[in-house]
Amino acid sequence: MKRILLVGAGHAHLSVLRSFAKEAFHGMRVTLVTPLARQVYSGMLPGVIAGHYRLDDAQIDIEALCSRASVEFSPGSVDALDLQARRASLEGGEKLDYDVISLNPGSRIERSLPGAERTLLVKPLDELLAGLDQKRIGRVAIVGAGAAGAELAMALGHRGAAVTLYSDRPTPPGVAGEQIAKALRRARVDFRPGMAVTAVEQGPVIVAGPSRQDFDLVILAAGSVAPAWLASAGLAVDGHGFALVHDTLQSTSHPEVFVSGDCATLRDAPHPRSGVYAVRHGESLAANFRNLGGGKPLEAFVPQAHALVLLSCGSRYAIAQRGGWTAQGYWALAAKPAGLRREPQFRWGDSPASSTSWSIVMIAAVAVAVAGCEWTMMVTPLLFGLLARVRMSAKRVPMRRPFRSRSTVPPRIFSS
Repeated sequence: MKRILLVGAGHAHLSVLRSFAKEAFHGMRVTLVTPLARQVYSGMLPGVIAGHYRLDDAQIDIEALCSRASVEFSPGSVDALDLQARRASLEGGEKLDYDVISLNPGSRIERSLPGAERTLLVKPLDELLAGLDQKRIGRVAIVGAGAAGAELAMALGHRGAAVTLYSDRPTPPGVAGEQIAKALRRARVDFRPGMAVTAVEQGPVIVAGPSRQDFDLVILAAGSVAPAWLASAGLAVDGHGFALVHDTLQSTSHPEVFVSGDCATLRDAPHPRSGVYAVRHGESLAANFRNLGGGKPLEAFVPQAHALVLLSCGSRYAIAQRGGWTAQGYWALAAKPAGLRREPQFRWGDSPASSTSWSIVMIAAVAVAVAGCEWTMMVTPLLFGLLARVRMSAKRVPMRRPFRSRSTVPPRIFSS
């Protein structure tokens, strides 16, 4: 029997597992290789840091999801590929053969900044949480004011840390840049736009031009790079080391290799790297793996023009952005996941009864917002409020009140 090897449990492969759990996949043996049996869901990380969610609520049970999907779970990390022999090597020395391989290991934080070894990296997420547990959270510097850096700054600020956010840009990126800058100031984050960090010295001490300032902790959230073994294996990559893929998500140099999520670049239709697009990658992968098993032609992945981006602002408040449209408020947080299902079968995604209704309400909310009508700002919050009710209405999910701040602090998370 032919074997599909899934490397990494990013959004794309989680979507594949969800598809296989809902409808069994036959004809090929599937194995997932990933370091952890349980991992933190990135969409809920700011809420965990801010104290809104317990750590258990934000973890996905990968091993249980594999069991439901009839996929073999193999703990480990791939560090090399032999494309000619079709063999993946794990860090511990184990080797796994495959007929088809799908790569979804995510991206890494770029570490060319002098003194980067003195910082805590924002990725991997589980290592970030473990690192925060071991540090004194008082004066914190964050290098990089993208979405991850801004969310992290406001979440830590909500927990009482004195946060300084450094950016080499005059405003945060995106059409919601000004709104994000105002939200940072409301969250009492010392935002320093246009102040590029040049080094991190022993202390740690941030060096930004002539300025020098010491902190208890420095977190590096600037720039992302692909795993080095993608290029060293011989896969075709772009100028930044990300794998080049066709619209079927197959490598442009090796058709038996599929690449998805942050480490892939769609050669003919590049799009932003985000969880929304990664989930869509996964839906395409699941369909094409079924096509492979049935001897059918592969289908092309067509990226959507715009994706909804939600940025948590520390308190139960968020900024929403889609294309040129932006909005903000406590209601916007309703589209952020309020909690993962405690039962293994609901650890990822909505129950069948609620997913369709949620999608309808979501589409209606975004359609009204993008329409630009005079009553947009009145109707959109109501639709998102309805969205929150629908999303939380499954009998297995305890109802949360998204408009009240609540602190359920997990033990040993960010002890000061």
